[in-house]
Amino acid sequence: MKKSADDNQGLVKIRLDKWLWAARFYRTRTLAKQAIESGRVHYAGSRVKTSKEISVGDELTIRQGSATAMTEKTVVVEALSAQRGNAIAAEVLYSETKESETRRAYYAEQRKLANLARPDNKPNKKERRDLQRFKSNQD
Repeated sequence: MKKSADDNQGLVKIRLDKWLWAARFYRTRTLAKQAIESGRVHYAGSRVKTSKEISVGDELTIRQGSATAMTEKTVVVEALSAQRGNAIAAEVLYSETKESETRRAYYAEQRKLANLARPDNKPNKKERRDLQRFKSNQD
């Protein structure tokens, strides 16, 4: 017998790894479990175990991506679900705090500004020769 989406509405608590997977923060429950165990997911400011049960209203801090990119989100659990749905259904499960949104926007802007010094493409053969000629004339 297949469960419907309405069956999940009666949930009071759910395992953290299952919720992260259902909210589409991680592709698999195994990846969610690894993220929790490596300390990339915090509950109330401290590390948690995979089996931690969360409920509506809890605040989570989730770090995704590489260490160089500031991709830390602070989210509030709005709903619980044990089934993974599409992205629209996943957006209903949580809301990101305003501080988290502004912090991520700030760091994205800083990354963008840091890349302005780099050229958009590699120099071609003629431009490389001109650069080499310029550098040798400077010495």
